[in-house]
Amino acid sequence: MAERASWSLGSALRGVFGAKTIDEDTWDDLESALIRADFGPAVTEEIVDGIRAQVERYRTTDPRDVQRMLREVVEERLAKYDPTLKLTERPAVVLVVGVNGVGKTTTIGKFARFLRTYDRSVVVGAADTFRAAAVDQLATWAERAGVGIVRPEREGQDPASVAFQTVEKAKQDGTEIVIIDTAGRLHTKGGLMDELGKIKRVVEKQAPISEVLLVLDATTGQNGLAQAEAFIEHGGVTGLVLTKLDGSAKGGFVLAVQEKTGLPIKLIGQGEGIGDLTGFTPHVFAQKLVG
Repeated sequence: MAERASWSLGSALRGVFGAKTIDEDTWDDLESALIRADFGPAVTEEIVDGIRAQVERYRTTDPRDVQRMLREVVEERLAKYDPTLKLTERPAVVLVVGVNGVGKTTTIGKFARFLRTYDRSVVVGAADTFRAAAVDQLATWAERAGVGIVRPEREGQDPASVAFQTVEKAKQDGTEIVIIDTAGRLHTKGGLMDELGKIKRVVEKQAPISEVLLVLDATTGQNGLAQAEAFIEHGGVTGLVLTKLDGSAKGGFVLAVQEKTGLPIKLIGQGEGIGDLTGFTPHVFAQKLVG
C-alpha cells in the first residue's frame, strides 16, 4: 500500500513534462513511468514509438507537446471499445462473474445503487450458494442499495434455480433489472464454467442475458487477468468492471486490459463507499490519467 500511496503516474509524468526540452531522458522516463503504471511492455513500446515519431515529424522540442500527444493516444485507444451498458431488455439480466476476492459481491451492491440513482428498479439474486457468507454479504449490500434480493431457500441450493427464481420474481413484479451473483471458485475450473453455462441456459428460458460482467481487481493487474482467463474464454463475458482503481499507480492497466481481452470496461470502482462505482468515460479517464 505504501508504494501506491507514494507513487502515481501523474506525479511521474509531471517530472517528464516539466523538463525544459525533449531529450533521451524524456523517452526513458516516459517508458519507465508507463511500465510502472501497468500499461504492459507491448502497449508501452507502441505508445512511446508512436509519440516519438510524431515529435520527429513536427520537430517540436516542448515536453508539453508530448503530454498532449500521450493524452490523445491514450484516449483514442481507450475509445476503440464501447463502454455502454446494454440494459434495454425488460427485465435486463446481468450475470456478474469473477474469481473470489476481487470484490464481486460488493460490486453488485454498488452497481445496484448506481442503477437506483437512475431510477431503475433492481432485484439481485444470490446464486453464489456455495458460500453462506456471500449470501449474507449480498443481502447487506442489497439493503444498503435499497433493492430486493432473492436468497437460496436452503444452503447449497442449485445456483441455476436461484437465478431462475430471481428472474421469475422480476417478471412478476415488473422489475427492470436483475443482477445475479455467481460462484467465483469451485473445485475445478471446468465445474465452475459448467455451472455458469447452466445458469445461462436456465435464465435464457425466461429472458435474454443482457450483460455478463467480469469483475477484476485493478491492484492485482496482469496477475488478476491471468486468474480470470477461464471466464473470458468460456464465460461469454461482454464487459469488464475494474475495482480498487484508487489513484493512477495502476492506471495503465485500464488500457492494457481492454487491448488484451478485446472487451470494453463498462464500470469502474474507485473507492470503498457505496456510491464509488461509476460508468467508464474514456475522455475523462485519459484526462485524469495524463493530466
